[in-house]
Amino acid sequence: MIETRNLTKRYGDLTALDGLTLDIGPGEVFGFIGPNGAGKTTTMKILACLLKADVGSAKVCGLDVATRGDDIRRLIGYMPDFLGVYDDLTVDEYLQFFASAFKIPRKERRRVVDQVLELTDLTSKKPALVDSLSRGMQQRLGVARVLIHEPKVLLLDEPASGLDPRARIEMRSLLSELGRMGKVLMISSHILTELAEMCSSIGIIERGKLLYSGTIKDAYERTRAIAGSGERILITLEAEGAPLESARDALLRDGRVISVLRGDTPNTMTVELAAGEHGHHFIIEVLISSGARIAGFQPQDIKLEDAFLRLTTGALQ
Repeated sequence: MIETRNLTKRYGDLTALDGLTLDIGPGEVFGFIGPNGAGKTTTMKILACLLKADVGSAKVCGLDVATRGDDIRRLIGYMPDFLGVYDDLTVDEYLQFFASAFKIPRKERRRVVDQVLELTDLTSKKPALVDSLSRGMQQRLGVARVLIHEPKVLLLDEPASGLDPRARIEMRSLLSELGRMGKVLMISSHILTELAEMCSSIGIIERGKLLYSGTIKDAYERTRAIAGSGERILITLEAEGAPLESARDALLRDGRVISVLRGDTPNTMTVELAAGEHGHHFIIEVLISSGARIAGFQPQDIKLEDAFLRLTTGALQ
């Protein structure tokens, strides 16, 4: 559905994209990850036919962005990181305007607008002025706008930017629903935990170069391979009843343990094992022999943040 080959874009002496080759297939929810200035927005603008690449090619739904821009615009929904709105329109008028711009027949517009309002949970805001909406609701209105012509591909640049925690949860739920509907989503975001929960694949880009593209599971496996024998395992413990002080002292005397950090309460702690030490069942034996009743034992798995930090260098443009 999205294909780029050796895609390169320069702004004077700055190379914003450096030979980007990428494939996103049908039904994928693709998370595009990278620091500011990495090339995410430039990529999306080229795919949305708003910028021309200097070198290379890009296709959306099999159509070349360099020659089939008008056709591609009917197949995509592009939401920039900053959504401009018409402040003096109501929510309904705003969506009716874009339905007209996409040449949706007049007799169909009411149904289409009502559908996207319901999907984005904005039906009750139909008569409200756009500039009276909260940031979160304006972002949802932006999603409603890009859905108005029923696109196959959605390019969403930082859709959760500036949202409060509740609005982020609502946005994540909405985007997950769009993925279940079969839309192809390309989402850029700095909120890695949310991408991990809703994306089927990710791409990590830094200084215009694609460092990784594939499933989140494979990214975790590569992260473990990079960490190798130097990887340290953290284990979170929780006990019932008596505090864990005696167990803590016993663990600190064990050569397989690097540190034991107290938790937020007297009966929780985090154990860090020595590099290369993967067996952790001895901890349970120590807890039991110390008289602790185990309520929780959770090895901390690799997270998307870990993969990002391992696979990037931290270099900026």
